[in-house]
Amino acid sequence: MATPVAPAQIETTIFEALKTFGADPAALRRDATLEELEVDSLDLVELAQVIEDEYKVEVTSQDVQNVSTVGDVIDLVAARVS
Repeated sequence: MATPVAPAQIETTIFEALKTFGADPAALRRDATLEELEVDSLDLVELAQVIEDEYKVEVTSQDVQNVSTVGDVIDLVAARVS
C-alpha cells in the first residue's frame, strides 16, 4: 500500500521544479498562472517527468493542457497519489 503524500510535500516538489525552470521564487504561489511564471510546453513536459519520477503517477499531455495555475498542478498530483 502506498504511503499517503501530504499536499504540502507535493507543493514543495512542484515549487522546487519550477525554480529549476527559471521561475521567480517570489512569484511561486498556488494561484500563480503557469503563463505568468513563463512555464512553456517544454517545461511542462519536464515537470510531468519530475512528477512521474517522484510520485510514480502518470501525467499525460492532455493533463498538462488542462492546468493553468500552480495550484491546478498540485491538485492534479494530489488526486493521482491518493
